[in-house]
Amino acid sequence: MSSTRTSERTPVVPLEAGASPDNPPCPACGEPLFGWIDQRAGLRGPVKRCESCGLGAVGEAGDPEEALAALDRLGGADGVRIADRAGFAAWIGGAGWAGLDPESRYLFTTEAVRRLVANRDQVVTKARWAPGAGIATMWQTVLNGFTFGRNVALATLGRGTSAPAERPWQRRLDALITIVVAIPAFIAAMPLELIAATFHRGSARSLHFDLL
Repeated sequence: MSSTRTSERTPVVPLEAGASPDNPPCPACGEPLFGWIDQRAGLRGPVKRCESCGLGAVGEAGDPEEALAALDRLGGADGVRIADRAGFAAWIGGAGWAGLDPESRYLFTTEAVRRLVANRDQVVTKARWAPGAGIATMWQTVLNGFTFGRNVALATLGRGTSAPAERPWQRRLDALITIVVAIPAFIAAMPLELIAATFHRGSARSLHFDLL
């Protein structure tokens, strides 16, 4: 008596199959954007992300020209510094990630930047961890886990815009929590960011461009 075994492969569904009015095309690579974070106070709208290049879009997805204009505001024609949405801080922080600045429209990754600048015949020639900005982003992400609002410390230091808590007593408590937890959070953030950078998942990256 013999028996046969049949195995069924899990069907692979291309990302394009998810395209719909609710999942508009990514400005960087054209693949559908999928929901990541619901509406949060201080943001332009819900946040969607691309599963292909990693770009995040806050509110309306827009087009490549809008994304390039937002990218250029982070630096100049020959390079920019980004809070990396593919970094470890974004992964552990989620809605509390410090890169979710209220003024942000797009949340960049190195791959998304590569695809965007290719539209104007540029290539990314260098992609390096930015230690100061990376540690600051990880530090604020850790702090955001203790406060009602977001990015209170960086805004106080003039390095970003906060999304303050709704009620006055919450804002007062956030100020106290930030003072009390700042040093322990920094002690925790340092090794986290160093480990992340070792595995190329640092919180901030400096990217340099050249023309083809």
